[in-house]
Amino acid sequence: MSIVIALDEGTTNAKAVAIDGDGRVLAHASRGLGIRNTAPGWTEQDALEIWEASVEVLARVLAQVPADEVIGLAISNQRESVVAWDPVTGAPAGPVLSWQDTRTADRCAALAQVHGDRVLDLTGLPLDPMFSAPKMAWLLEQAPDGTVVGTVDSWLVWCLTGGSRHVIEAGNASRTLLMDLATLDWHPELLGVFGIPREALPEIVASNGDLGSTACDGLPAGIPILAVMADSHAALRGHGGGEPGVVKATYGTGSSVMQGTGAQLRRRPGVATTLAWLDDRPVYALEGNIRYSGSALDWTARLLGVADARSLGALAATVDDADGVVLVPAFGGLGAPHWDPTAVGTLTGLGAGSGPAQVARAAFDAVAHQVADVAEAMLAEGEALEAVRADGGATASELLMQTQADALGCEVVVVGEADVALRGVAAVAFAQRGIALPAAAASRTHRPSYSAQEREAARARWRAALDRSKA
Repeated sequence: MSIVIALDEGTTNAKAVAIDGDGRVLAHASRGLGIRNTAPGWTEQDALEIWEASVEVLARVLAQVPADEVIGLAISNQRESVVAWDPVTGAPAGPVLSWQDTRTADRCAALAQVHGDRVLDLTGLPLDPMFSAPKMAWLLEQAPDGTVVGTVDSWLVWCLTGGSRHVIEAGNASRTLLMDLATLDWHPELLGVFGIPREALPEIVASNGDLGSTACDGLPAGIPILAVMADSHAALRGHGGGEPGVVKATYGTGSSVMQGTGAQLRRRPGVATTLAWLDDRPVYALEGNIRYSGSALDWTARLLGVADARSLGALAATVDDADGVVLVPAFGGLGAPHWDPTAVGTLTGLGAGSGPAQVARAAFDAVAHQVADVAEAMLAEGEALEAVRADGGATASELLMQTQADALGCEVVVVGEADVALRGVAAVAFAQRGIALPAAAASRTHRPSYSAQEREAARARWRAALDRSKA
């Protein structure tokens, strides 16, 4: 039997599983991670805590399986977050700046006035503080000369290999605002825009490239690192995606909606073009990121004084619909496909009959309509969605998934597996050894219950509320 140990280093947890070539999970471990807001818009983590949590869960899983059957490690990681460190001592040169961190918003807005179109053309990304380059520049400005930077995958590979490999996986590199999507290399013009010296950056490697082997405390030496992928990209691979037929939506704190475009570098207004992964050839994708989905449910639960999102769902299910109430959770502006940092959260359509249940229902509607906005933005004229594959914790809500099917007007195929990203990156690792890992299996399917007229009326109410949010 061949076993891959897969690590998913996320924003709030580090998780590891042992998975065999038939797709069975043989062991698992997890550990929570801290995240702190040190000033308005500043969101930070501790690089050493991320490393310690990652090596801990890997070691716990390795201890549960036969060592001689482990063929290697695979890593999926939170994207866009940035680490800077001393390449000699390995000491972090400041905090991890999270993908949620917006301290560089003013800098990005000023740069976008001059360079926004060019950056979008080269990278497929809007010049937004979510992405890595402005965070890298900020950290390097505070750090001593000779400091190096990278994304979380760079940091983990550097630590795992005892400092012998300073690399970044190509899909993660595509989220930095520094990589040219056509050449798959750092672009000198972009380095100049952000003021980042090339010597501080890692080498870009394929998702199954030369990633080294373990040479660190806490793990056996010599285990090859077979694959690295950004987490949303790994989830697409776990769904069997990559070609245009598969659209996936991951429901977490925010949401990622992604459609593979194969070898075609496709662009659509309002959504990002990104490199999904690079193995024997590049595989591109369209993606839209929603900042508040699961967190919008949590916010509404707090507002209404109910325990959690599950309790909110029970309350929402006591009414047939929101009765005209619409929540737009633009608490930090709107992401894809609107990209409006000035938008504000709104709750509209309230009437004398509105109560907590209608507001709760509006929160579930809001998640579904945001995903529908992104999915529709990905379509060319005349195209239609056949189905969306869904993963993430919030897919446990039957109400949300049915609401999603109604907002999209297509089937929503729910994958009950909690760690689709781990399956995806493990698939790339197994492919290195000639083993084809099966895609994640569906657990249930939700079909639209709305007529075309009902769906359009609901979408029109949502669009009207969006206009108020933006105004």
